[in-house]
Amino acid sequence: ADFLKHRDITIHDGGTYQMEAIEVYSHAIELLEDRWRGKMARGEEVRLTDLPDRGYTGLTQEMFVEYESKSIEGMLCAANTNLGKVYFMSNMFERAVQAYEECLSYDHDYLEALTNRAQSFVILGKYDEAGRDYKRVLEMDMDRLFVDSVTGMSKVLTAKEDAIEGGWDFLVNLLKKDLPNQKELYDRAKLSNGGGGDMIKHYATGLKRMHHVLFAYHDIKTKNTSEAWNHLSKGNEYKLSTVPPFDAASKKEQISRVKSVFVPDFFPPNIGSQTRTPIFIIGFVRSGSTLLERILDAHPLIVGTGEDSVFNGRLDTIRNEIVEASMVGDPRVLQQRVKKLADDVVADMKSRWEVIDANMHHEDEEEKDSKEERPYPSRFADKMLTNYINVGFLHLLFPNALILHVAREPMDSIFSAFKHDFPPGGLDYTSEFAGLAQLYHCYRDVMEHWDKVLPGRVTHIRYEDMVTDFPNVAPKIIEAAGVPWDPTVLDFHKKKHAVNTLSTTQVRKGVYSHHFKGWKRYEKYLEPLLDLVGSRVKYNLKTTLPGYLKTGAEPTNPQAVQSSLPTSRADVE
Repeated sequence: ADFLKHRDITIHDGGTYQMEAIEVYSHAIELLEDRWRGKMARGEEVRLTDLPDRGYTGLTQEMFVEYESKSIEGMLCAANTNLGKVYFMSNMFERAVQAYEECLSYDHDYLEALTNRAQSFVILGKYDEAGRDYKRVLEMDMDRLFVDSVTGMSKVLTAKEDAIEGGWDFLVNLLKKDLPNQKELYDRAKLSNGGGGDMIKHYATGLKRMHHVLFAYHDIKTKNTSEAWNHLSKGNEYKLSTVPPFDAASKKEQISRVKSVFVPDFFPPNIGSQTRTPIFIIGFVRSGSTLLERILDAHPLIVGTGEDSVFNGRLDTIRNEIVEASMVGDPRVLQQRVKKLADDVVADMKSRWEVIDANMHHEDEEEKDSKEERPYPSRFADKMLTNYINVGFLHLLFPNALILHVAREPMDSIFSAFKHDFPPGGLDYTSEFAGLAQLYHCYRDVMEHWDKVLPGRVTHIRYEDMVTDFPNVAPKIIEAAGVPWDPTVLDFHKKKHAVNTLSTTQVRKGVYSHHFKGWKRYEKYLEPLLDLVGSRVKYNLKTTLPGYLKTGAEPTNPQAVQSSLPTSRADVE
Protein backbone atom coordinates (compact mmCIF):
# COMPACT_ATOMS: atom_id res chain seq x y z
CA ALA A 1 0.00 0.00 0.00
CA ASP A 2 2.84 2.39 0.86
CA PHE A 3 4.51 1.61 -2.45
CA LEU A 4 1.31 2.39 -4.39
CA LYS A 5 0.94 5.68 -2.48
CA HIS A 6 4.55 6.61 -3.18
CA ARG A 7 4.10 5.73 -6.85
CA ASP A 8 1.10 8.06 -7.10
CA ILE A 9 3.13 10.90 -5.59
CA THR A 10 6.13 10.43 -7.89
CA ILE A 11 4.45 9.30 -11.13
CA HIS A 12 1.62 11.61 -12.19
CA ASP A 13 -0.47 9.25 -14.32
CA GLY A 14 -3.97 10.35 -13.44
CA GLY A 15 -4.21 8.29 -10.26
CA THR A 16 -4.09 4.89 -11.98
CA TYR A 17 -3.42 2.94 -8.77
CA GLN A 18 -5.22 5.10 -6.23
CA MET A 19 -8.20 2.76 -5.88
CA GLU A 20 -5.92 -0.25 -5.45
CA ALA A 21 -3.94 1.59 -2.77
CA ILE A 22 -7.18 2.38 -0.93
CA GLU A 23 -8.23 -1.28 -1.07
CA VAL A 24 -4.88 -2.55 0.19
CA TYR A 25 -4.69 -0.01 3.03
CA SER A 26 -8.27 -0.81 4.06
CA HIS A 27 -7.51 -4.55 4.16
CA ALA A 28 -4.29 -3.98 6.11
CA ILE A 29 -6.18 -1.83 8.63
CA GLU A 30 -8.79 -4.58 9.10
CA LEU A 31 -6.01 -7.06 9.88
CA LEU A 32 -4.34 -4.62 12.28
CA GLU A 33 -7.65 -3.94 14.05
CA ASP A 34 -8.15 -7.69 14.57
CA ARG A 35 -4.68 -7.91 16.08
CA TRP A 36 -5.36 -4.85 18.28
CA ARG A 37 -8.59 -6.36 19.64
CA GLY A 38 -6.73 -9.58 20.44
CA LYS A 39 -4.01 -7.73 22.33
CA MET A 40 -6.55 -5.68 24.25
CA ALA A 41 -8.47 -8.85 25.20
CA ARG A 42 -5.24 -10.43 26.48
CA GLY A 43 -4.19 -7.31 28.34
CA GLU A 44 -1.01 -6.91 26.27
CA GLU A 45 0.79 -3.66 25.51
CA VAL A 46 -0.51 -1.83 22.47
CA ARG A 47 2.09 0.98 22.52
CA LEU A 48 5.86 1.08 22.73
CA THR A 49 7.42 2.10 26.03
CA ASP A 50 10.90 3.38 26.94
CA LEU A 51 11.40 5.21 23.62
CA PRO A 52 14.20 7.81 23.44
CA ASP A 53 12.99 11.28 24.42
CA ARG A 54 12.77 13.34 21.23
CA GLY A 55 10.50 16.01 22.64
CA TYR A 56 7.30 14.41 21.35
CA THR A 57 4.54 12.56 23.19
CA GLY A 58 2.19 9.66 22.59
CA LEU A 59 2.15 7.80 19.31
CA THR A 60 3.91 10.68 17.51
CA GLN A 61 7.10 9.29 19.08
CA GLU A 62 6.68 6.16 16.99
CA MET A 63 7.00 8.15 13.75
CA PHE A 64 10.77 7.73 14.19
CA VAL A 65 10.45 3.93 14.40
CA GLU A 66 10.50 1.56 11.40
CA TYR A 67 7.22 -0.17 10.52
CA GLU A 68 8.29 -3.60 11.74
CA SER A 69 9.20 -2.13 15.14
CA LYS A 70 6.08 -0.01 15.70
CA SER A 71 3.43 -0.95 18.22
CA ILE A 72 0.03 -2.09 17.00
CA GLU A 73 -1.47 1.36 17.67
CA GLY A 74 1.53 3.00 16.01
CA MET A 75 0.92 0.91 12.91
CA LEU A 76 -2.80 1.69 12.97
CA CYS A 77 -2.13 5.42 13.16
CA ALA A 78 0.43 5.26 10.34
CA ALA A 79 -1.81 3.15 8.11
CA ASN A 80 -4.92 5.30 8.66
CA THR A 81 -2.94 8.48 8.05
CA ASN A 82 -1.52 7.12 4.81
CA LEU A 83 -4.98 5.97 3.74
CA GLY A 84 -6.18 9.52 4.35
CA LYS A 85 -3.40 10.85 2.13
CA VAL A 86 -4.50 8.59 -0.74
CA TYR A 87 -8.11 9.68 -0.31
CA PHE A 88 -6.88 13.29 -0.38
CA MET A 89 -4.91 12.73 -3.60
CA SER A 90 -8.04 11.09 -5.05
CA ASN A 91 -10.13 14.22 -4.28
CA MET A 92 -12.15 12.30 -1.66
CA PHE A 93 -11.65 14.90 1.04
CA GLU A 94 -14.47 13.85 3.38
CA ARG A 95 -13.14 10.29 3.32
CA ALA A 96 -9.65 11.63 4.03
CA VAL A 97 -10.97 13.37 7.15
CA GLN A 98 -12.60 10.12 8.30
CA ALA A 99 -9.33 8.22 7.90
CA TYR A 100 -7.37 10.83 9.88
CA GLU A 101 -10.00 10.73 12.60
CA GLU A 102 -9.67 6.95 12.83
CA CYS A 103 -6.00 7.53 13.62
CA LEU A 104 -6.81 10.32 16.07
CA SER A 105 -9.19 8.00 17.93
CA TYR A 106 -6.04 6.21 19.16
CA ASP A 107 -4.14 9.43 19.93
CA HIS A 108 -5.84 12.81 19.53
CA ASP A 109 -2.45 14.54 19.34
CA TYR A 110 -0.90 12.43 16.57
CA LEU A 111 0.71 15.35 14.74
CA GLU A 112 0.84 13.95 11.22
CA ALA A 113 -2.89 13.17 11.23
CA LEU A 114 -3.73 16.59 12.71
CA THR A 115 -1.68 18.35 10.03
CA ASN A 116 -3.27 16.42 7.21
CA ARG A 117 -6.79 16.69 8.60
CA ALA A 118 -6.32 20.46 8.72
CA GLN A 119 -5.27 20.44 5.07
CA SER A 120 -8.48 18.60 4.17
CA PHE A 121 -10.53 21.03 6.24
CA VAL A 122 -9.05 23.92 4.24
CA ILE A 123 -10.09 22.25 1.00
CA LEU A 124 -13.59 21.73 2.41
CA GLY A 125 -13.82 25.36 3.52
CA LYS A 126 -13.92 24.46 7.23
CA TYR A 127 -11.49 27.15 8.33
CA ASP A 128 -12.32 27.13 12.06
CA GLU A 129 -11.59 23.41 12.27
CA ALA A 130 -8.45 23.76 10.17
CA GLY A 131 -7.19 26.63 12.32
CA ARG A 132 -7.74 24.62 15.49
CA ASP A 133 -5.72 21.68 14.16
CA TYR A 134 -2.89 23.80 12.76
CA LYS A 135 -2.56 25.75 15.99
CA ARG A 136 -2.36 22.53 18.01
CA VAL A 137 0.39 21.22 15.74
CA LEU A 138 2.40 24.44 15.91
CA GLU A 139 2.14 24.47 19.69
CA MET A 140 3.40 20.88 20.01
CA ASP A 141 5.84 20.53 17.09
CA MET A 142 8.93 22.16 18.59
CA ASP A 143 11.28 20.91 15.84
CA ARG A 144 8.99 22.01 12.98
CA LEU A 145 8.94 18.57 11.44
CA PHE A 146 5.46 19.42 10.17
CA VAL A 147 6.32 22.70 8.50
CA ASP A 148 3.23 22.31 6.27
CA SER A 149 1.29 23.60 9.27
CA VAL A 150 3.00 26.99 8.90
CA THR A 151 1.88 27.36 5.29
CA GLY A 152 -1.53 25.91 6.08
CA MET A 153 -2.19 28.36 8.88
CA SER A 154 -1.35 31.28 6.59
CA LYS A 155 -3.99 30.01 4.15
CA VAL A 156 -6.54 29.89 6.95
CA LEU A 157 -5.63 33.41 8.09
CA THR A 158 -5.90 34.70 4.52
CA ALA A 159 -9.37 33.21 4.17
CA LYS A 160 -10.69 33.87 7.68
CA GLU A 161 -8.39 35.63 10.12
CA ASP A 162 -10.69 35.21 13.11
CA ALA A 163 -10.59 31.42 12.69
CA ILE A 164 -7.43 31.49 14.83
CA GLU A 165 -7.21 33.21 18.20
CA GLY A 166 -4.66 35.97 17.88
CA GLY A 167 -4.94 36.04 14.09
CA TRP A 168 -1.81 36.88 12.13
CA ASP A 169 -0.05 38.04 15.32
CA PHE A 170 0.02 34.48 16.66
CA LEU A 171 1.75 33.12 13.55
CA VAL A 172 4.09 36.07 12.96
CA ASN A 173 5.34 36.08 16.57
CA LEU A 174 5.93 32.35 16.37
CA LEU A 175 7.93 32.69 13.14
CA LYS A 176 10.05 35.50 14.56
CA LYS A 177 11.17 33.07 17.26
CA ASP A 178 11.54 30.10 14.89
CA LEU A 179 13.48 31.68 12.03
CA PRO A 180 16.80 32.19 13.88
CA ASN A 181 16.68 28.61 15.22
CA GLN A 182 15.90 27.15 11.80
CA LYS A 183 18.65 29.23 10.20
CA GLU A 184 21.17 27.96 12.78
CA LEU A 185 20.16 24.35 12.14
CA TYR A 186 20.40 24.90 8.39
CA ASP A 187 23.89 26.38 8.70
CA ARG A 188 25.00 23.49 10.90
CA ALA A 189 23.71 20.95 8.39
CA LYS A 190 25.63 22.67 5.60
CA LEU A 191 28.85 22.54 7.63
CA SER A 192 28.35 18.92 8.59
CA ASN A 193 30.82 16.39 7.22
CA GLY A 194 28.22 13.67 7.43
CA GLY A 195 26.78 14.41 4.03
CA GLY A 196 23.50 15.61 5.51
CA GLY A 197 21.84 16.40 2.19
CA ASP A 198 18.38 15.39 3.38
CA MET A 199 18.66 17.55 6.48
CA ILE A 200 19.87 20.53 4.43
CA LYS A 201 16.83 20.14 2.19
CA HIS A 202 14.51 19.76 5.18
CA TYR A 203 15.71 22.97 6.84
CA ALA A 204 15.82 24.84 3.52
CA THR A 205 12.23 23.84 2.86
CA GLY A 206 11.21 25.03 6.33
CA LEU A 207 12.97 28.36 5.90
CA LYS A 208 11.46 28.79 2.44
CA ARG A 209 7.95 28.31 3.77
CA MET A 210 8.46 30.57 6.77
CA HIS A 211 9.73 33.39 4.56
CA HIS A 212 6.88 32.87 2.08
CA VAL A 213 4.37 33.13 4.91
CA LEU A 214 5.96 36.38 6.09
CA PHE A 215 5.80 37.62 2.50
CA ALA A 216 2.06 36.89 2.49
CA TYR A 217 1.67 38.68 5.83
CA HIS A 218 3.35 41.85 4.62
CA ASP A 219 1.77 41.67 1.18
CA ILE A 220 -1.77 41.20 2.49
CA LYS A 221 -1.79 42.63 6.00
CA THR A 222 0.82 45.37 6.46
CA LYS A 223 1.11 46.34 2.75
CA ASN A 224 4.85 46.81 3.35
CA THR A 225 6.23 45.91 -0.06
CA SER A 226 9.86 46.29 1.00
CA GLU A 227 9.53 43.75 3.83
CA ALA A 228 7.34 41.54 1.66
CA TRP A 229 9.91 41.46 -1.16
CA ASN A 230 12.73 40.77 1.28
CA HIS A 231 10.98 37.66 2.57
CA LEU A 232 9.88 36.50 -0.89
CA SER A 233 13.44 36.78 -2.19
CA LYS A 234 14.88 34.86 0.76
CA GLY A 235 12.24 32.16 0.47
CA ASN A 236 12.93 31.66 -3.22
CA GLU A 237 16.68 31.56 -2.57
CA TYR A 238 16.21 28.68 -0.13
CA LYS A 239 13.95 26.91 -2.62
CA LEU A 240 16.44 27.21 -5.48
CA SER A 241 19.29 26.03 -3.25
CA THR A 242 17.78 22.53 -3.27
CA VAL A 243 17.28 22.09 -7.04
CA PRO A 244 19.73 21.81 -9.96
CA PRO A 245 20.17 24.81 -12.29
CA PHE A 246 17.44 25.42 -14.85
CA ASP A 247 18.11 23.61 -18.14
CA ALA A 248 17.01 26.26 -20.64
CA ALA A 249 18.46 24.37 -23.62
CA SER A 250 16.39 21.27 -22.85
CA LYS A 251 13.19 23.32 -22.60
CA LYS A 252 13.88 25.08 -25.89
CA GLU A 253 14.59 21.75 -27.56
CA GLN A 254 11.28 20.34 -26.29
CA ILE A 255 9.35 23.22 -27.87
CA SER A 256 11.37 22.92 -31.08
CA ARG A 257 10.48 19.22 -31.35
CA VAL A 258 6.79 19.96 -30.87
CA LYS A 259 6.85 22.60 -33.60
CA SER A 260 8.78 20.37 -36.02
CA VAL A 261 6.50 17.34 -35.54
CA PHE A 262 3.08 18.99 -35.50
CA VAL A 263 3.00 20.72 -38.87
CA PRO A 264 -0.16 21.35 -40.95
CA ASP A 265 0.02 18.08 -42.91
CA PHE A 266 0.76 15.96 -39.80
CA PHE A 267 -2.89 15.34 -38.91
CA PRO A 268 -4.49 12.48 -40.89
CA PRO A 269 -8.14 12.88 -41.91
CA ASN A 270 -10.95 10.94 -40.23
CA ILE A 271 -8.97 10.02 -37.15
CA GLY A 272 -9.75 10.10 -33.44
CA SER A 273 -12.95 9.92 -31.43
CA GLN A 274 -15.88 12.11 -32.43
CA THR A 275 -16.96 12.56 -28.82
CA ARG A 276 -17.18 15.99 -27.20
CA THR A 277 -17.13 14.51 -23.70
CA PRO A 278 -13.74 15.90 -22.57
CA ILE A 279 -13.11 19.62 -22.14
CA PHE A 280 -9.43 20.49 -21.88
CA ILE A 281 -8.23 23.57 -20.00
CA ILE A 282 -4.72 24.80 -20.81
CA GLY A 283 -2.62 27.91 -20.23
CA PHE A 284 0.27 29.35 -18.27
CA VAL A 285 0.28 28.85 -14.51
CA ARG A 286 -1.69 31.30 -12.33
CA SER A 287 -3.81 32.37 -15.28
CA GLY A 288 -7.35 31.93 -13.95
CA SER A 289 -7.89 28.27 -14.77
CA THR A 290 -9.50 27.45 -11.42
CA LEU A 291 -12.16 30.09 -11.98
CA LEU A 292 -12.84 28.67 -15.44
CA GLU A 293 -13.08 25.12 -14.12
CA ARG A 294 -15.46 26.18 -11.35
CA ILE A 295 -17.72 27.95 -13.84
CA LEU A 296 -17.88 24.76 -15.90
CA ASP A 297 -18.30 22.52 -12.85
CA ALA A 298 -21.24 24.61 -11.62
CA HIS A 299 -23.30 23.26 -14.52
CA PRO A 300 -25.14 20.04 -13.59
CA LEU A 301 -23.97 18.29 -16.78
CA ILE A 302 -20.27 19.21 -16.43
CA VAL A 303 -17.75 17.86 -13.94
CA GLY A 304 -14.43 19.46 -13.06
CA THR A 305 -11.93 16.70 -12.34
CA GLY A 306 -9.35 18.84 -10.53
CA GLU A 307 -5.58 18.80 -10.85
CA ASP A 308 -5.11 15.09 -11.68
CA SER A 309 -5.35 14.93 -15.49
CA VAL A 310 -6.38 11.54 -16.85
CA PHE A 311 -5.16 12.46 -20.34
CA ASN A 312 -1.81 13.70 -19.11
CA GLY A 313 -1.37 10.58 -17.00
CA ARG A 314 -1.75 8.41 -20.11
CA LEU A 315 0.36 10.61 -22.37
CA ASP A 316 3.45 8.37 -22.53
CA THR A 317 1.29 5.39 -23.53
CA ILE A 318 -0.55 7.53 -26.09
CA ARG A 319 2.71 8.71 -27.68
CA ASN A 320 4.22 5.24 -27.81
CA GLU A 321 1.16 3.52 -29.24
CA ILE A 322 0.66 6.19 -31.91
CA VAL A 323 4.29 5.78 -33.04
CA GLU A 324 3.90 1.99 -33.03
CA ALA A 325 0.67 2.09 -35.07
CA SER A 326 2.13 4.61 -37.52
CA MET A 327 5.03 2.30 -38.31
CA VAL A 328 2.64 -0.39 -39.53
CA GLY A 329 1.88 1.73 -42.59
CA ASP A 330 -1.86 0.96 -42.64
CA PRO A 331 -4.08 4.03 -41.98
CA ARG A 332 -6.83 1.79 -40.63
CA VAL A 333 -4.55 0.45 -37.90
CA LEU A 334 -3.69 3.99 -36.84
CA GLN A 335 -7.34 5.04 -36.90
CA GLN A 336 -8.40 2.10 -34.74
CA ARG A 337 -5.55 2.59 -32.28
CA VAL A 338 -6.15 6.32 -31.84
CA LYS A 339 -9.90 5.73 -31.42
CA LYS A 340 -9.25 3.16 -28.70
CA LEU A 341 -6.78 5.43 -26.91
CA ALA A 342 -9.38 8.22 -26.91
CA ASP A 343 -12.14 5.89 -25.72
CA ASP A 344 -9.92 4.65 -22.89
CA VAL A 345 -9.28 8.21 -21.70
CA VAL A 346 -13.01 8.97 -21.60
CA ALA A 347 -13.82 5.67 -19.88
CA ASP A 348 -11.19 6.38 -17.24
CA MET A 349 -12.54 9.91 -16.70
CA LYS A 350 -16.00 8.49 -16.11
CA SER A 351 -14.92 5.62 -13.86
CA ARG A 352 -12.75 7.85 -11.68
CA TRP A 353 -15.58 10.37 -11.34
CA GLU A 354 -18.04 7.63 -10.40
CA VAL A 355 -15.78 6.42 -7.60
CA ILE A 356 -15.13 9.94 -6.30
CA ASP A 357 -18.80 10.90 -6.55
CA ALA A 358 -19.87 7.78 -4.66
CA ASN A 359 -17.55 8.79 -1.82
CA MET A 360 -18.62 12.44 -1.66
CA HIS A 361 -21.07 13.87 0.85
CA HIS A 362 -23.70 15.75 -1.16
CA GLU A 363 -25.04 18.27 1.34
CA ASP A 364 -27.02 20.05 -1.33
CA GLU A 365 -29.07 16.91 -1.98
CA GLU A 366 -29.88 16.43 1.69
CA GLU A 367 -31.51 19.85 1.73
CA LYS A 368 -33.96 18.82 -0.96
CA ASP A 369 -37.19 16.95 -0.37
CA SER A 370 -37.03 15.54 -3.86
CA LYS A 371 -35.30 12.20 -4.34
CA GLU A 372 -34.66 12.79 -8.00
CA GLU A 373 -31.34 11.44 -9.20
CA ARG A 374 -28.75 13.92 -10.34
CA PRO A 375 -28.12 13.76 -14.08
CA TYR A 376 -25.07 11.84 -15.28
CA PRO A 377 -22.46 14.33 -16.56
CA SER A 378 -21.98 14.63 -20.29
CA ARG A 379 -18.78 16.69 -20.07
CA PHE A 380 -15.61 16.23 -18.01
CA ALA A 381 -13.21 19.15 -17.64
CA ASP A 382 -9.58 18.02 -17.64
CA LYS A 383 -7.41 20.84 -16.26
CA MET A 384 -3.70 20.40 -16.82
CA LEU A 385 -2.30 23.77 -17.82
CA THR A 386 0.96 22.40 -19.22
CA ASN A 387 -1.01 20.44 -21.79
CA TYR A 388 -0.60 23.54 -23.95
CA ILE A 389 2.46 21.62 -25.18
CA ASN A 390 0.24 18.65 -26.06
CA VAL A 391 -2.49 20.33 -28.10
CA GLY A 392 -1.36 18.27 -31.09
CA PHE A 393 -2.13 15.03 -29.28
CA LEU A 394 -5.37 16.44 -27.86
CA HIS A 395 -6.55 17.29 -31.36
CA LEU A 396 -5.42 13.94 -32.76
CA LEU A 397 -7.44 11.95 -30.22
CA PHE A 398 -10.37 14.34 -29.81
CA PRO A 399 -10.82 16.49 -32.93
CA ASN A 400 -14.24 17.70 -31.71
CA ALA A 401 -13.42 18.25 -28.03
CA LEU A 402 -13.39 21.79 -26.64
CA ILE A 403 -9.90 23.08 -25.84
CA LEU A 404 -10.06 26.21 -23.68
CA HIS A 405 -6.95 28.35 -23.33
CA VAL A 406 -7.24 30.80 -20.45
CA ALA A 407 -4.80 33.72 -20.63
CA ARG A 408 -4.15 36.48 -18.14
CA GLU A 409 -2.37 39.82 -18.38
CA PRO A 410 1.25 38.60 -18.70
CA MET A 411 2.93 40.27 -15.75
CA ASP A 412 0.02 39.50 -13.42
CA SER A 413 0.34 35.83 -14.33
CA ILE A 414 4.15 35.83 -14.26
CA PHE A 415 4.46 37.61 -10.92
CA SER A 416 1.76 35.41 -9.40
CA ALA A 417 3.82 32.38 -10.48
CA PHE A 418 6.99 33.91 -9.02
CA LYS A 419 5.46 34.49 -5.59
CA HIS A 420 3.79 31.08 -5.23
CA ASP A 421 5.41 27.93 -3.95
CA PHE A 422 4.44 25.14 -6.33
CA PRO A 423 4.91 21.46 -5.45
CA PRO A 424 8.39 20.15 -6.36
CA GLY A 425 8.82 19.54 -10.09
CA GLY A 426 8.97 21.40 -13.36
CA LEU A 427 7.62 24.62 -11.86
CA ASP A 428 10.51 25.02 -9.41
CA TYR A 429 12.10 27.49 -11.78
CA THR A 430 9.23 29.97 -11.62
CA SER A 431 11.09 31.13 -8.49
CA GLU A 432 13.94 32.65 -10.50
CA PHE A 433 13.74 35.40 -13.11
CA ALA A 434 15.67 33.65 -15.90
CA GLY A 435 13.84 30.33 -15.64
CA LEU A 436 10.44 31.98 -15.27
CA ALA A 437 10.96 34.22 -18.30
CA GLN A 438 12.14 31.24 -20.38
CA LEU A 439 9.11 29.17 -19.37
CA TYR A 440 6.82 32.03 -20.35
CA HIS A 441 8.51 32.52 -23.73
CA CYS A 442 8.19 28.78 -24.45
CA TYR A 443 4.48 28.94 -23.60
CA ARG A 444 3.89 31.89 -25.91
CA ASP A 445 5.94 30.28 -28.70
CA VAL A 446 3.95 27.07 -28.66
CA MET A 447 0.56 28.82 -28.39
CA GLU A 448 1.42 30.94 -31.42
CA HIS A 449 2.39 27.72 -33.20
CA TRP A 450 -1.01 26.09 -32.57
CA ASP A 451 -2.85 29.17 -33.84
CA LYS A 452 -0.88 28.90 -37.10
CA VAL A 453 -1.01 25.14 -37.56
CA LEU A 454 -4.55 24.60 -36.23
CA PRO A 455 -6.22 27.99 -36.69
CA GLY A 456 -9.36 28.33 -34.59
CA ARG A 457 -8.90 24.94 -32.94
CA VAL A 458 -8.10 26.41 -29.52
CA THR A 459 -10.72 28.68 -27.95
CA HIS A 460 -9.09 31.58 -26.12
CA ILE A 461 -10.57 33.15 -22.99
CA ARG A 462 -9.06 36.22 -21.41
CA TYR A 463 -9.17 36.01 -17.64
CA GLU A 464 -9.93 39.71 -17.42
CA ASP A 465 -13.04 39.18 -19.56
CA MET A 466 -14.24 36.43 -17.22
CA VAL A 467 -13.94 38.81 -14.29
CA THR A 468 -15.15 42.10 -15.75
CA ASP A 469 -17.83 40.71 -18.06
CA PHE A 470 -18.79 37.56 -16.19
CA PRO A 471 -22.58 37.60 -16.87
CA ASN A 472 -21.88 37.64 -20.63
CA VAL A 473 -18.84 35.36 -20.72
CA ALA A 474 -20.28 32.55 -18.58
CA PRO A 475 -23.22 31.71 -20.93
CA LYS A 476 -20.85 31.61 -23.90
CA ILE A 477 -18.52 29.22 -22.07
CA ILE A 478 -21.44 26.88 -21.40
CA GLU A 479 -22.67 27.24 -24.98
CA ALA A 480 -19.21 26.36 -26.30
CA ALA A 481 -19.30 23.24 -24.11
CA GLY A 482 -22.41 22.12 -25.99
CA VAL A 483 -24.84 21.90 -23.07
CA PRO A 484 -27.98 23.96 -22.36
CA TRP A 485 -27.59 27.13 -20.32
CA ASP A 486 -28.31 26.87 -16.61
CA PRO A 487 -28.60 30.22 -14.75
CA THR A 488 -27.27 28.69 -11.50
CA VAL A 489 -23.84 28.80 -13.13
CA LEU A 490 -23.78 32.51 -12.26
CA ASP A 491 -23.78 31.49 -8.58
CA PHE A 492 -20.92 29.01 -8.99
CA HIS A 493 -19.20 30.27 -5.82
CA LYS A 494 -22.20 29.25 -3.68
CA LYS A 495 -22.06 25.60 -4.70
CA LYS A 496 -20.57 22.89 -2.53
CA HIS A 497 -17.31 21.93 -4.16
CA ALA A 498 -13.93 20.94 -2.75
CA VAL A 499 -11.12 22.62 -4.67
CA ASN A 500 -7.57 21.30 -4.26
CA THR A 501 -5.48 24.02 -5.88
CA LEU A 502 -3.36 27.01 -4.93
CA SER A 503 -6.54 29.07 -5.35
CA THR A 504 -8.51 26.96 -2.85
CA THR A 505 -9.24 29.73 -0.36
CA GLN A 506 -9.99 32.36 -3.01
CA VAL A 507 -12.25 30.60 -5.47
CA ARG A 508 -15.03 29.96 -2.95
CA LYS A 509 -16.18 33.58 -2.94
CA GLY A 510 -16.75 34.39 -6.60
CA VAL A 511 -14.90 36.81 -8.86
CA TYR A 512 -12.59 39.53 -7.68
CA SER A 513 -10.72 42.34 -9.41
CA HIS A 514 -8.40 44.00 -6.92
CA HIS A 515 -5.46 41.87 -8.11
CA PHE A 516 -5.46 43.42 -11.60
CA LYS A 517 -2.00 44.94 -12.16
CA GLY A 518 -1.04 43.72 -8.70
CA TRP A 519 2.55 43.28 -9.84
CA LYS A 520 2.86 47.06 -10.17
CA ARG A 521 3.38 47.35 -6.40
CA TYR A 522 6.65 45.48 -6.89
CA GLU A 523 7.63 46.96 -10.24
CA LYS A 524 10.98 48.37 -9.11
CA TYR A 525 12.06 44.90 -7.94
CA LEU A 526 10.80 43.26 -11.14
CA GLU A 527 12.66 45.41 -13.68
CA PRO A 528 15.19 42.64 -14.56
CA LEU A 529 12.28 40.25 -15.14
CA LEU A 530 10.49 42.81 -17.31
CA ASP A 531 13.62 43.07 -19.46
CA LEU A 532 13.74 39.29 -19.86
CA VAL A 533 10.07 39.07 -20.84
CA GLY A 534 10.58 41.93 -23.31
CA SER A 535 7.79 42.74 -25.74
CA ARG A 536 5.71 39.88 -24.41
CA VAL A 537 4.73 41.93 -21.39
CA LYS A 538 1.74 42.58 -23.64
CA TYR A 539 -0.53 39.85 -24.98
CA ASN A 540 -2.97 41.14 -27.57
CA LEU A 541 -5.22 38.12 -27.34
CA LYS A 542 -8.98 38.33 -27.63
CA THR A 543 -11.60 36.02 -26.19
CA THR A 544 -12.72 33.83 -29.11
CA LEU A 545 -15.79 32.17 -27.60
CA PRO A 546 -18.32 31.86 -30.43
CA GLY A 547 -20.87 34.65 -30.28
CA TYR A 548 -19.12 36.59 -27.52
CA LEU A 549 -18.97 40.35 -27.90
CA LYS A 550 -17.13 42.21 -25.19
CA THR A 551 -19.19 44.88 -23.46
CA GLY A 552 -17.74 48.02 -21.94
CA ALA A 553 -14.24 49.44 -22.05
CA GLU A 554 -11.07 47.73 -20.92
CA PRO A 555 -10.51 48.58 -17.24
CA THR A 556 -7.43 50.60 -16.36
CA ASN A 557 -7.73 50.28 -12.60
CA PRO A 558 -9.53 47.99 -10.11
CA GLN A 559 -12.24 50.51 -9.26
CA ALA A 560 -13.30 50.72 -12.91
CA VAL A 561 -14.68 47.21 -12.84
CA GLN A 562 -16.41 46.93 -9.49
CA SER A 563 -19.90 47.74 -10.73
CA SER A 564 -19.84 44.81 -13.16
CA LEU A 565 -18.98 42.18 -10.55
CA PRO A 566 -21.15 39.96 -8.35
CA THR A 567 -21.27 41.27 -4.77
CA SER A 568 -19.45 38.19 -3.42
CA ARG A 569 -15.93 38.07 -4.69
CA ALA A 570 -12.51 36.49 -4.26
CA ASP A 571 -9.09 36.46 -5.83
CA VAL A 572 -9.51 33.47 -8.13
CA GLU A 573 -6.17 33.07 -9.81
